[in-house]
Amino acid sequence: MRASFRIGRIAGVPVGVNWSVLVIFGLIAWALSAQQFPAAYPDRPTWQYVVAGLSAAVAFFVGLLAHEVSHAIVAKRNGLEVGGITLWLFGGVAELRGEARTPGAELRIAGVGPLVSLILGLAFGGLAAIAALAGTGDGSLLVGALAWLGGINILLAVFNVLPAAPLDGGRLLRAAVWKWSGDRMKASVVAARAGWVLGILLIVFGLWQFFTGVGFGGIWLALIGWFLISAAGAEEQQARIGQALQGVRVGDVMTPQPQSVTGSVSVADFVDHYLFAYRHTTLPLTEGDRPVGLVTLDRVRDVAADARGATTLEEVSCRADELVLAHPEEPLTDLLPRLNECADGRALVVVEGRLVGIVSPSDISRAVQRASVRQ
Repeated sequence: MRASFRIGRIAGVPVGVNWSVLVIFGLIAWALSAQQFPAAYPDRPTWQYVVAGLSAAVAFFVGLLAHEVSHAIVAKRNGLEVGGITLWLFGGVAELRGEARTPGAELRIAGVGPLVSLILGLAFGGLAAIAALAGTGDGSLLVGALAWLGGINILLAVFNVLPAAPLDGGRLLRAAVWKWSGDRMKASVVAARAGWVLGILLIVFGLWQFFTGVGFGGIWLALIGWFLISAAGAEEQQARIGQALQGVRVGDVMTPQPQSVTGSVSVADFVDHYLFAYRHTTLPLTEGDRPVGLVTLDRVRDVAADARGATTLEEVSCRADELVLAHPEEPLTDLLPRLNECADGRALVVVEGRLVGIVSPSDISRAVQRASVRQ
């Protein structure tokens, strides 16, 4: 899930927000300020309900961020790189680069998120109890907001430990099966299948709620179930691909010595003189023999015809700080999680900063086909 905009860094990890968060934020704030709080605490000024609803919604997403930041911090301590954290429609995701090396590391990385949510829930619940005992001024509405935050964070912790991928509980299940069987691929398949089952149950239960008139919340449950099924299927496929590519190096599948072009070439010049001369749809931009960017035909196609003469390839390329770089001796399975970061899933292979190859989706596909034959 890509971030629509960045909000900064926490513990050295970029934090972004997808536009879908704004929809959920608005729904939560509206439900609290227009329905739940007025029903529970009537005869208050409207502005108090609005402030309480907005404050609770902000605190909820701060709690989600704390959940994901904890994953990122523990992952870094266990030797994994973290590409970023993104808040989106169904919560948040920490983009881990690579896989945990041991079941214990998997357990620690997965378990810390629900633990943080549980601690936050208990803390908010304790503050609600203190505010209720104080019982002064507008304390009752404050109690309501704190109690809701306590309950929603505990619910988030409980839901996340359900033993089904891609939830944290699925990771915990994978760690347990991995430790028991010694087979990470088998553990990943078990967790993914559990995610598929949970997704089906949520869809059935959600649709039952909707059609029996319980409420529109059933549609939300069905959407979550659909997401779990899709994500669990993708994780199982990724696990099988990782198993097939075990022992394969980046240098084994890369296209060596790829054709390149300088970034100062105009888009018009590229279309007129390079487009049909080069057989690849993606070209690295180089200065000497060092990569400084990556341009695809899709990026070139998006430039208006009347602007191509004044636009250089550098202006439309994937920038140097966005490039996915790899080393020929790097395991291909370590590269796979990074391939979606820029330029349609391509990675540039470098040795001491010099461009020596490129890895494309077609290279990965051929490697998987060959590995399946070998197996």
